[in-house]
Amino acid sequence: MKLDCILMAWAPYFLLAMFWAAPMLLAAGCHAAASLEILPCDGTPAPGSVSTQDSSCHKDDDLIGPREDGFQVKGYTFSEPFHLIVSYDWLILQGPSRLVFEGDSLVLRCRAWQDWPLTEVTFYRDGSALGPPGPNKEFSIAVVQEADSGHYHCSGIFRSSGPGSPETASSVAIIVEELFPVPVLRAIPSTELQEGDPVTLSCQTQLSQQRSATRLLFSFYKDGRLLRHRGLSSEFQIPTASEEHTGSYWCEAATEDSQVWKESLQLEIRVQGLSRSAASPSLTSAPQKPTASETASMEPPEPLPPLSTPSSDDPCLSSPLEMPDPHLHHQMGILLKHMQDVRVLLGHLVMELRDLSGHQKSETTKTPAK
Repeated sequence: MKLDCILMAWAPYFLLAMFWAAPMLLAAGCHAAASLEILPCDGTPAPGSVSTQDSSCHKDDDLIGPREDGFQVKGYTFSEPFHLIVSYDWLILQGPSRLVFEGDSLVLRCRAWQDWPLTEVTFYRDGSALGPPGPNKEFSIAVVQEADSGHYHCSGIFRSSGPGSPETASSVAIIVEELFPVPVLRAIPSTELQEGDPVTLSCQTQLSQQRSATRLLFSFYKDGRLLRHRGLSSEFQIPTASEEHTGSYWCEAATEDSQVWKESLQLEIRVQGLSRSAASPSLTSAPQKPTASETASMEPPEPLPPLSTPSSDDPCLSSPLEMPDPHLHHQMGILLKHMQDVRVLLGHLVMELRDLSGHQKSETTKTPAK
């Protein structure tokens, strides 16, 4: 009986002690739960932290695999992290959570608090309206380009409930990444070639690391004419170059869906023929006709002997041991042709001089008679 009285008397004190200790126990539990995350990778727990035998940590070296497919840690596969932003505004503009590249589609949503209905929704880029106000709460671009980068935001008016006045969402930065740079066409080994030389045209570009799985197709052109259309190889080979291969070349790199395509600058290739390189510039010049003063001072030349042309009877050419050089033979033919032209010209000059001298003699004989 006395024990019951004692317990009844101390009961209020026990209750007060429990209320006083509960916050301290809760704080200790929260501190212990938070300290479980504080475990350096050197193996020694931080002061005040709690660790177990199963606790472990991983450095950046444990991350394996491409970032597009997530990453792996000790055999476990995780997705890529993303940033979650919680806003307390009346309006927010929802954009893509991943990187946006050339050729992707872009969808932006103007979202109201608790999905209240909106009217006169307008989308903006860098402060300029992208269209007239309307009921559509989404704005999309089927194929984005780098020029579509900018700061986007939206505005709208709540149809019912809400503040009843125009509201504007905070701007969101949209950056369209370059899928691959403009290709550069190179000629290997050189753009100056001789007939018979091989040459390889290489269309050089590089995909972004985040889109390395994308396939590019390459096309090659010459003087506005298609040489090869949409091939997987970035090279075009010419095994034996000729003078016909001289011209302007360029290449094109495009995705398989042709949403992104870029052309290189033009590259001039010159192929020099053997006959043109061997011919002397002095032999190709046309003979100049002498002036009247020069013809007057010239004396009538003696008749020229007929020019001899190379024949098969020439012992120098018929020797079986030494064959004539074809280039030298070609030059001699040109020289003989010029000499024949000079001979004809001199013949005309001789005839003109004879006519002139005869005319002068006839005038001198007529003058004394008068």
